[in-house]
Amino acid sequence: MLARSTTRPASGTVPRSSTARPVSHSYRNRPMTGQSRPWTAQSRPATARPQTAASTRHDASYVIALLEGRGISREVGMAALDKDTGRVMLVQLADCQTYVKTLHQMHLHNPCLILVPDTFLSASDASLLPSRKRAPATSLLVEFIREEFPSVPLEPIGRKYWNELSGMQFIDQLCVEDDERAGTLMAVRDKYFALSATSALFKHAEAKLNTRFAAGSLLIRYVPVDGTMMIDPETVRNLELVGNMSNKKLPHSLFGAIEARLDVVEEFVKSEDAFTNVKTALKPMNKMDFDKLIVSLASSETKPTTTAQGASTRVSQMLNLRNIVKCIPQLQEALAGCKSHLLRIVFDMVSDERIANIERLITKSLNEDTLPSKHGIGAVNARVYAVKANYNRLLDVARETYKENVGDIYALNTTLSEQHDLPLTLIYHDTCFVFSLKKSDVIEELPKGFINASLKKGKWQFSSMELKKMNARMKDALDETLILSDKIIQDLVADILVDVGALYKASEAIALVDMLLSFAHVSIMRNYVRPEFTGTLAVKAGKHPILETLRTMGTLVPNDVYCDDSSSFQIVQGPNMSGKSTYLRQVGLLTVMAMCGCFVPAEYASFRIHDALLTRLSNDDDMEKSLSTFASEMATSAMILGLATPSTLILIDELGRGTSPREGVGISHAIAEALMEHKSFVFFATHFNELSTTLSRKPSVVNLHLSVQKSRPSESNFGMTFQYKIVDGAPDNMSHYGTFRRNRLVIDTTY
Repeated sequence: MLARSTTRPASGTVPRSSTARPVSHSYRNRPMTGQSRPWTAQSRPATARPQTAASTRHDASYVIALLEGRGISREVGMAALDKDTGRVMLVQLADCQTYVKTLHQMHLHNPCLILVPDTFLSASDASLLPSRKRAPATSLLVEFIREEFPSVPLEPIGRKYWNELSGMQFIDQLCVEDDERAGTLMAVRDKYFALSATSALFKHAEAKLNTRFAAGSLLIRYVPVDGTMMIDPETVRNLELVGNMSNKKLPHSLFGAIEARLDVVEEFVKSEDAFTNVKTALKPMNKMDFDKLIVSLASSETKPTTTAQGASTRVSQMLNLRNIVKCIPQLQEALAGCKSHLLRIVFDMVSDERIANIERLITKSLNEDTLPSKHGIGAVNARVYAVKANYNRLLDVARETYKENVGDIYALNTTLSEQHDLPLTLIYHDTCFVFSLKKSDVIEELPKGFINASLKKGKWQFSSMELKKMNARMKDALDETLILSDKIIQDLVADILVDVGALYKASEAIALVDMLLSFAHVSIMRNYVRPEFTGTLAVKAGKHPILETLRTMGTLVPNDVYCDDSSSFQIVQGPNMSGKSTYLRQVGLLTVMAMCGCFVPAEYASFRIHDALLTRLSNDDDMEKSLSTFASEMATSAMILGLATPSTLILIDELGRGTSPREGVGISHAIAEALMEHKSFVFFATHFNELSTTLSRKPSVVNLHLSVQKSRPSESNFGMTFQYKIVDGAPDNMSHYGTFRRNRLVIDTTY
């Protein structure tokens, strides 16, 4: 099931210029060698491929541990820890010789570090292995990982740390107490490889990341690989998708989960009050990363250090948590009148009594009128006065000392302003105060006694020896205040972590509502319709969702789509720039939107539940894998043929362009026949006119083309007007511009 949907601006409004063609980056069916090569983190130069929706290496936050079993079954266990949110995903699957499923799961959990057993690496990896015990050859899985994630560091972990029992103990100790805990423990009980990977993952977190998690503080889930629609990374890039697939566990089928989301979107679309109330309730949570905040509170250093910096961070985190928890009752009130089943579930999740208990604990310890601030003295004061007065006498004394020191600094500013007749102001910058003065207020030079002057944005910033001494005293008082406050905050965190499961549930609920509200917003703004799910792909007057955002640049031509079991293979033809690629992308994007649970831009839409979306939409070479255009085409085609099922949607654009026309026709024909045997829904755009003749004898083949209006103002001139409209039948190719120019060509044979 797909999780997130987003809209990206496009580069044009007409189909011929809808999307750029990014470099292919498929990871399947690459050439394999029997020998491993030496590898370092910089073993290959980075290529300048376009930064598209799937190019999110800079957003990588997962530490992934991988363990593969011996034998022909290729059982692979994976444990992935999101350092930002504290979520742990466990996967165990039986893979093929190209490890397509494993690499796909790794793309869903974008890694910043990959852990493997040291026995997976050979002697050629000497720089990575501290021990002398090495395998005779590097694991094939490691080779594929290096090919697919060349910039992600690979770290070997001693085989003794990959322990099934230790992994189960970690899960039992750290998994949050919620409704799904028992199911998670039951699901992983016999997953040897996933449990062993979990053990290595948390051992690494303690030893190398200096992080220990509080008991019952992590959201750990076992992720089944079934019940999802697989979209390979190349397809994600070619369709310009931004969101990953969701692994959220729902007590219904995939169809039921999608319909539940659509019910929510429909309720928001039809009820303006519900839409407005929920939007208003979510607004105060804008730019707050709830998951990251929870895991920051739940984790602690294995070697704790008492510093003012760490104390300051924890106080700020608690203030942010206080603000989020105080906003939840407003969301609860906004959802109270909603009728859809999914929103009722969300209402129950945010109505958990444990959240109210957490709010009471925070209110008991923290000042209600203290608001977090990001910059300046306001942010410092918010942390200093976060804890209520009379909670700790030593803290009250430290705060009073801090207050007096700050007062002395402001008094000094007033004295110097009067003494030098200058409008001096104070700026809190880099943990200390400095004087500030507009450049226009300085006639010649600063008076004597001022030091460290610098000009920034039209203002002089400077200090004095007396101010520096006062800053030092203030800093000591501030550090003492924060450290004393931190002791109270840590006790408060310990009490909150007892009910941390309620916070994780609330975070999931808020994220889900936020996503569905976004779906409703775009559906209202662009008048989308609710899709149906049947065994037929039928779209009336469908529009490309990205191009629709740029209506001002031209008129967008809607197109119909119809595909069922009797017309499952559709050949799409037309001259260059007629809109073939855009038509294929439109089919893919509308399918993704519908399976996300979003309305679609059409007058009517019906879709089939697909288990995978496989595409060949790019005709570029792949320098990272040393693949030519033709080799890249063949690798992707082999991947598609290997993964295709009767429930797969396949989009292929201009197959065979990487070789000669004669070979291209033959290869395209052979691949097309093979795809027909799978009975997948296939949209096959091509320039090879022969295919419409040779394949038309097949019962499931339908010929389509993009209409073009031809004109001939004179005997020597030829023109075409692109209609961007899909019509039945093969095109009249003899009247194309290129054919016309060829027939008019006069060859000089005098030489």
